[in-house]
Amino acid sequence: MKISINCKKIEGPYGGVIAFFRSLEGHLLKNGHKVVNHLNDNDIDIIIIVAYSTWSTASYSYLDAKAYKVKNSETIIIHRINECDERKGTNYMNKLLVKVAKESDFLVFIASWLEPLLKKNGLPENKPSEIILNGADESIFNAKEKKIWNKKEKLKIVTHHWGGGYLKGHAIYQYLNKLLDNPNYDSKFEFTFIGNCPPGLEYKNTHIKSPLSGIALANELKKHHVYLTASLNEPAGMHHIEGAMCGLPILYIKSGALPEYCNGYGIEFSRSNFKEKLNKMYDNYDFWAKKINSYDKTARKMSNTYHNLFEKLYENRDDFELHYDSMLPKNFYYSLLKIKSFFSNYTLRIRILKSAFIRKIT
Repeated sequence: MKISINCKKIEGPYGGVIAFFRSLEGHLLKNGHKVVNHLNDNDIDIIIIVAYSTWSTASYSYLDAKAYKVKNSETIIIHRINECDERKGTNYMNKLLVKVAKESDFLVFIASWLEPLLKKNGLPENKPSEIILNGADESIFNAKEKKIWNKKEKLKIVTHHWGGGYLKGHAIYQYLNKLLDNPNYDSKFEFTFIGNCPPGLEYKNTHIKSPLSGIALANELKKHHVYLTASLNEPAGMHHIEGAMCGLPILYIKSGALPEYCNGYGIEFSRSNFKEKLNKMYDNYDFWAKKINSYDKTARKMSNTYHNLFEKLYENRDDFELHYDSMLPKNFYYSLLKIKSFFSNYTLRIRILKSAFIRKIT
């Protein structure tokens, strides 16, 4: 098969979609498939939409994919739903996700909570779909040479985020930073934040490190004992998976996909009981340090699931064939879609700027 993933190749630290692209591409290539990130070839079997024209990571849009299918009717379009308005406080993404879904043949949700959320926004009820959880590269993120807490030093807590939005968990991270003003907490805990922070936030009791990726990130995570994530309304995320794969029990907020990914491998908290749950992790670290050893959200498992899905859909590709019945000539309709794709990028960017401006002044 030839699979096209609409994601640019970007080196170094970046968000979760790039980690997903690297893992899936590597797996497919190892298994003898061809992988591209464009629509220049006329023999693409499967297109998977993982990025959007509002992102710098997208190599083409869903409308480009739709145009491609007009001329290549047996190509299957899969939409991997990995976003939502709720995580950034925007007002355009859910509508965009539903638009992309309507033009796709099959949907993949990266967590179960996204499906009912988007159905409230008009997601078609009868669209075939599957839930496939994210996974981290176990050759990089693993518990080899992980630092074990000896109870003589402080319990070292870490989190990491590429995105610099406040909803990435900074309400809780600021609260923990403030707790460390108290000698009773400062003598027991140490907190490290890796990544990008919102401008204007002060973290005087927190170790702030620049964004890291790959082995450098894994090695840094392993210097700590507990992984903290307070990110709100996460579609799924990769950060907590990478921490857990490095053998760190998880302190996670009850929000978005985090309970689905983290349940059984750490302690759940809310905004109102964080201090209580933090102390509970301190007292029960050994129990959770053993439980985390069975964490299995690996990139290999994730990629195998996608691979199996691609093969199943390819075997039944006749079910997804486009039967073109428009009165418009195909070439003319194709050109219209390409023009629409070009202008929709600018329209969406205007909406994003407007949304950001409204959030700033309110």
